Amino acid sequence: MTLEEAKALVKSRLSEKRYKHTMNVKKMAVKLAVRYGADPEKAALAAILHDSAKELPREEMLQIFADNDIIAKNAAERPAPVWHGIAAAILCQTRWGVTDPEILSAIACHTTGKPGMSLLDKIIYMADMTSAERDYPGVEALRAEEMENLDLALCHALERSVTFVKQKGGPLDPVTVAALEDIRAVCAGGAGRAVTR
Repeated sequence: MTLEEAKALVKSRLSEKRYKHTMNVKKMAVKLAVRYGADPEKAALAAILHDSAKELPREEMLQIFADNDIIAKNAAERPAPVWHGIAAAILCQTRWGVTDPEILSAIACHTTGKPGMSLLDKIIYMADMTSAERDYPGVEALRAEEMENLDLALCHALERSVTFVKQKGGPLDPVTVAALEDIRAVCAGGAGRAVTR
């Protein structure tokens, strides 16, 4: 799938506001990819497709999981706010011809993170958190930090996400908790393993 095909696909599936967010995520993802030596084309495609299932009805996402239970694993048992990333990755793989496992992984975990995140996983997660229209307290600091130390920024972003869910009284996704523990260990191990520039 080309970037233009992906853009046309998501434009037909998303509200104007969500499409604008998607294009902002793409811009940030490409910027981070260039900064850290990832493939900008892969980053752009993953970013364009990351929210492609965001506005699907709950029942439709559950049907996607049921129809693809081997790929979906236990997706339906996880908190509903994380479903759209997994559903999008499944649609990319089964309907839209995206076969690159790195891109599929980055789409699937863009809301939750996961232990052992690849560089592309980290880039899409952070691009989603810090895209241009985001204006929550602390976003400017995250934007500055992600250009200096991607792993440290990811650690802070995941901490923020966990705190936000707890404050709302929502169910915590166990994969996010595991992702935070994993990236904390990476950062505690020193800059040798952390993605810095």
